[in-house]
Amino acid sequence: MTTFAYKISGMNRKRKFDEFLSICAPAASTTILDVGFSDEEYSATDNYLEKNYAHPENITALGINKPVKFPQRYPMVKVVQYDGKTFPFKDNAFDIVWSNAVIEHVGPEPRQVQFLKEINRVAKQKVFITTPNKLFPVEVHTRTPFLHWLPKKAFDRYLHLIGKQWAAGDYMYLITISRMKRMLAEAGITDYTIIKNRLCGLVLDYVVTW
Repeated sequence: MTTFAYKISGMNRKRKFDEFLSICAPAASTTILDVGFSDEEYSATDNYLEKNYAHPENITALGINKPVKFPQRYPMVKVVQYDGKTFPFKDNAFDIVWSNAVIEHVGPEPRQVQFLKEINRVAKQKVFITTPNKLFPVEVHTRTPFLHWLPKKAFDRYLHLIGKQWAAGDYMYLITISRMKRMLAEAGITDYTIIKNRLCGLVLDYVVTW
């Protein structure tokens, strides 16, 4: 099951990366901010942008974790640590902002709205973010079917019972497409496109780009 899940994850991340290249069309000199790098890598698909983009010297990776292993793996990428709230960059600092499956981890809705505002503030040309669809029948982080549709406190209790308490609390706040639209409006972002990525006909995750 785990091997199959990683295979699906790899195929899905490649699909999103191909969408990114097609939609954002970065040139050799384009500057890119990657919001949410992983210092620890648990699969070959982690830090997918850094692994696969042709011009890593133009990437700046932003995250809340102390960068220890990441700079060793990707020495051409600039790394910046921040407090998880305000991005330490000027307005329009980067041509493109990329953030893959991060917004569900930044905290409850007010923090997610702030995250969207900060991404919009520092992006000059394009934004490309992704997040799992809460309404997909299987919760992708814990491989749990259906129970992530319960109220969050109830689902968190279940995660503690099965020994996956690492995924409870502030670890994730999953987002439906309708709630994402509401948060985009609150963040002042109105001209955007949502791309639904499907598995077996159901929306597994989605891209928001503007």
